[in-house]
Amino acid sequence: MRPHTAVQSTLRLAVALLLALGVAFLAAPGAHADTSVSEVGQALRESPVYVDEEASGELSAADANALAQRIKDADKPVFVAVLPADFAEQNGIPNEQLFPALRAQTGIVGLYGVQLGDTFDARADSNVLSLDGVNNIKAGMEGTTTAARLNSFTDLAINSVSGSAPASWGTASDEGDPTGALIGLGAVVLAGGAGAYALARRNRAKKAEAERNALEKLGVVVDEDITAFGEELDRLDFHPGEKGATDQMRTDYEHALDAYEQAKSLMAAAQRPDDVRAVTQTIEDGRFSLAVLAARREGRELPERRAPCFFDPRHGPSVADVSWAPVGGPTREVPVCAADQARIADGEDPAIRQVDTEQGRRPYYEAGPVYGPWAGGYFGGVLPGLLIGTMLGSMMASPAYAADADMGAGAGSGYEGGDQSGADFGSDDFGGGFGGGDFGGGGDFGGGFM
Repeated sequence: MRPHTAVQSTLRLAVALLLALGVAFLAAPGAHADTSVSEVGQALRESPVYVDEEASGELSAADANALAQRIKDADKPVFVAVLPADFAEQNGIPNEQLFPALRAQTGIVGLYGVQLGDTFDARADSNVLSLDGVNNIKAGMEGTTTAARLNSFTDLAINSVSGSAPASWGTASDEGDPTGALIGLGAVVLAGGAGAYALARRNRAKKAEAERNALEKLGVVVDEDITAFGEELDRLDFHPGEKGATDQMRTDYEHALDAYEQAKSLMAAAQRPDDVRAVTQTIEDGRFSLAVLAARREGRELPERRAPCFFDPRHGPSVADVSWAPVGGPTREVPVCAADQARIADGEDPAIRQVDTEQGRRPYYEAGPVYGPWAGGYFGGVLPGLLIGTMLGSMMASPAYAADADMGAGAGSGYEGGDQSGADFGSDDFGGGFGGGDFGGGGDFGGGFM
């Protein structure tokens, strides 16, 4: 047998398999008019970005390839489709049913962004990204062209969505060597489910390692908070049997003590970054009990239940809202303690909580998405608005923050990002698509996106 006979045999086998599987047309997705939803779904199973021929003027082939490579490199289940304005009409479905139809055809858990003519919208399975998370991404997008907007969407998406890319996208390309590509593709087909399973295991291992690292970082900050809370309890120096103590005071003190012990227990038991949210919620609740107790002892009016100081929750409950803007960001109203209110009134900088980053000590809201659960436990639903224009605000779509904000029918399904779920997904997550009024009918995100 000549030396190259084995290669020829492998080539023939690969070609035969490809033809048998009916994928000979994948080389040019979107290469004909009136593309069906199923064809778009098939293309997205093979690559994260699909541009229909009729919409090719919106995103060049070079831009589409670069976008797809960034998503693959990030190993995230983010899908982007650029379609003509009448795509849904061509397929005989209303615009609001486009997302559910597309998601059903891909059968893959993830975040889907669709440019439909002049309009962009996005939907996600709620177990990889909440509705609030999707809306935060859309609100944070920048750029005046489709390419710029989709690049902005991708940047925010890959920093926010959980899970890993589907195994069907592969890990590398052999564009310069068609023989190598055929052999490689034939090997993938032959490997079948075993290869996909191995890749999924590696992806999950990577995710677990990232979560461990994030939890370690959060542990440092939370331990500082718990220590500061314990010191507040000591400084208050309240004794249940002291002269003038009332049952209400004793109840407040007991509540604060319970919160202190519970926070330590919750942090010791934390397994994932998401678990930290319950810890900081507990600390915040305990601090408010201490503030109420102090007011009772001093005969003052009881404090209003407010969010903690935005600049550092260790400062305790806020007393007012003041106008403030981070460097380079827009002005917003933030809750502040009395000391920071006075500093700002005097033209000084507030005492902002600093945390360790690879670039040194930075304000927590400029330290990345890992601090989302920590901040979310303190500030709850008001946080996204407080963080507009900051790094953490741009990434607050992270499911670590939004874990309980909108966990719809897809939550708890056992599927993670990139998993093949077929038609098993929460249809509510993908409902209300184009034409649903999210963009005031224009779809330009408040100006300029046409």
